[in-house]
Amino acid sequence: MSIEVRNETTAVVEETEFVELARFVFESMHLHPATELSIILIDEQAMERLHVQWLDLPGPTDVMSFPMDELTPGSAEHPAPEGLLGDVVLCPSVAAKQAAEAGHSTVEELLLLTVHSILHLLGYDHMEAEERKVMFDLQRTLLLTFLASRPGS
Repeated sequence: MSIEVRNETTAVVEETEFVELARFVFESMHLHPATELSIILIDEQAMERLHVQWLDLPGPTDVMSFPMDELTPGSAEHPAPEGLLGDVVLCPSVAAKQAAEAGHSTVEELLLLTVHSILHLLGYDHMEAEERKVMFDLQRTLLLTFLASRPGS
């Protein structure tokens, strides 16, 4: 698995935590071991430019997903084919505001957004009520299982 994390902000994050989380999600979703993903942390100005350019929406957002090879989850018997999953673009300052409102840490919010975005890259969505339930239940299970598996948890 090739998981690149690039922090273009002044936010202090432990990049290996994002790599470990993505690797956990990849394994849980039975992705090919050679699957590639890029996670980029950017400031509000850069996120606002992307938000306007790609979604024609004003202001910065918390996370955006840019799929590449349209991969879907595999199974234990039939892992997903090799490919480039895409890019996850996070905005730590927007995530920090959301984390404060939700009552948890910025890093927890960023990890949640990372799982959320990887699921989008795998074809999950939350436009319809049933889709939302499936995606958010899976997102919660993946994140909580990852956090519980970490030393000292």
